[in-house]
Amino acid sequence: MTDFRTETDSMGEIQVPSDALYAAQTQRAVNNFPISGIPLPRTMIRALGLIKAACAHSNRELGLLEQNIADAIEQAAQAVADGEHDAHFPIDIFQTGSGTSSNMNSNEVIATLASQGGLTVHPNDHVNMSQSSNDVFPTAIHVAAALGIHEQLLPALHHLANTVEQRSSELDSVVKTGRTHLMDAMPVTLGQELSGWLSQLRHGIERIESSLPRLQALTIGGTAVGTGVNAHEEFGPRVARRLGQVTDIPFQPMDNYFEGLSSQDAAVEMSGQLKTVAVSLMKIANDLRWMNSGPLAGLGEIALPALQPGSSIMPGKVNPVIPESVAMVCAQVIGNDTAITLGGQSGNFQLNVMLPMIAHNLVQSIELLANAATALADKAVAGFSVNEANLEKALARNPILITALNPVIGYEKGAKIAKRAYAEGRALLEVALEELDMDEAQLQALLDPKKLTHGGL
Repeated sequence: MTDFRTETDSMGEIQVPSDALYAAQTQRAVNNFPISGIPLPRTMIRALGLIKAACAHSNRELGLLEQNIADAIEQAAQAVADGEHDAHFPIDIFQTGSGTSSNMNSNEVIATLASQGGLTVHPNDHVNMSQSSNDVFPTAIHVAAALGIHEQLLPALHHLANTVEQRSSELDSVVKTGRTHLMDAMPVTLGQELSGWLSQLRHGIERIESSLPRLQALTIGGTAVGTGVNAHEEFGPRVARRLGQVTDIPFQPMDNYFEGLSSQDAAVEMSGQLKTVAVSLMKIANDLRWMNSGPLAGLGEIALPALQPGSSIMPGKVNPVIPESVAMVCAQVIGNDTAITLGGQSGNFQLNVMLPMIAHNLVQSIELLANAATALADKAVAGFSVNEANLEKALARNPILITALNPVIGYEKGAKIAKRAYAEGRALLEVALEELDMDEAQLQALLDPKKLTHGGL
């Protein structure tokens, strides 16, 4: 059985596990919110630790906090940021909408750690000096998301884009049947097909980067309602600058603290960019699944790496597990964006009251997309092989190639030839030779699939 100790706050006494670094306010939140069992994400705990360290550093610089207390808080907060005490952050994400419970959780843990050297460090008076939950938690959302994007997501997307670019170059001369409406269309090269994926990925990276400046603007310094009450006017800018120094991310104070406390527009914007990337990844994943389908009764254009048995009953079956996993990630990110959008609408007067849910969903989307992009690059795109025999067979029987003769014989004549080739299951060239007054060499030149991948007349 767990031993308990008695802690006291403004509401009275409460029992807290004896080995817990947190105190009364955290325990009240644990008791009040047995909702999902999902605690605050590691990236948010890291962000809170970095913020508390930067706040202590800035308060010391401003002469508001004694050197020894500030140093103790910085050291303890850095340990929290480094993940040494995650077990002491047990509060459910579905808690008070301002994130006050998690802010006090961090204050209590850091105060306990900072007091272990013999000092008396108070969670509100010292750790939370010049701050409110109302500016700390929105700041933590921005810091956590920015860190995840810079350290995980953008490197992963660049890696995937570079992998696609390499395969596109390798496969530039491999011609296949194009498809529109999932039906046979004019030929393209595999390289051209992959170049479309590459363009989607590059534009996704650009979209994310274009939204980063607004995500890197921080609300800290606005305190309770945006007026900055109980904070030095230089406090917010100094904290933002300090966070920039320790993370190498150009954080800046928000132009208007009232916006920062009452809205989550930057998070909603970034979530929308993540949703667009998810849509792109789902398109790529589904293309890979279709191209890999078969191997006998499907398209069978490529073979994805065989990673694991695909059936508990059908021996030898191998499934496109990585594209399937990526598609599920994309569905989750799209769902997260819907929740974040609804959360962004919950800014009532001077405070948004769905902050913990927004935080969880945003950082989850970032982490999921980063991991999915890496898996897609390394376990699907980099290693698929091409079944050129299947590609050539389909090309030879593709009546849609008749489109190339439209300028010479007209649409109606071309449609007649295409339909006859379909109906008789014969190669287009054979039927065209019978229907047209043209020699074989001339037709072969006009219907050359490789030539048709370059467009023009």
